[in-house]
Amino acid sequence: MIMERDRLSVLLRSENTVFTFKELSLIWKETDARLVKKYAYRYVKAGKLYPIRKGIYAKDKGYDRLELAVKIYTPSYVSLETILAREGVVFQHYDQIFVVSYLSRELSCDGQTYVFRRIKEPILTNSLGLETKDNYYFASKERAFLDTIYLNKNYHFDNLSSINWDKCFEIIHIYGNPAMEKRLNSYYKLAAHA
Repeated sequence: MIMERDRLSVLLRSENTVFTFKELSLIWKETDARLVKKYAYRYVKAGKLYPIRKGIYAKDKGYDRLELAVKIYTPSYVSLETILAREGVVFQHYDQIFVVSYLSRELSCDGQTYVFRRIKEPILTNSLGLETKDNYYFASKERAFLDTIYLNKNYHFDNLSSINWDKCFEIIHIYGNPAMEKRLNSYYKLAAHA
């Protein structure tokens, strides 16, 4: 158990910008949920913690929204259009943050819309093609591309020239989907003739 005066400094020194209730318990080494709730409430009231949604807090309003995205529902990782747009595979701008998770849902939180797309657990928990940065997981360009063709039978990509097809063919087996493999081959041929 951490001394009361040290609780806040431990949070402020953390690399995380967002904390779930469970993470607060672990960081503070506190097993009594009532005490964790009491301390969190006290820090929120004093303006030392920013409440984002029930059971999720941030150091301040400048928290990393991608970090929040993967903490709303876990396990999850940032993927799909969020990654594809950032990598220039699709040109459309999206205000939403797209996340792959164990359920499908769309929700708004603190002025940001999060779109969760359900994917089967063996795929979701396979780390092939996932990267970690700033305390959250996100898909590589190739994994985001594959997630997208897994979830969408016909999807228009604006720029396939930067896709590493070898990486795609290394990752494809985690989906266990022959129809998706055919779609991958079609996109590969399309890109080769572009």
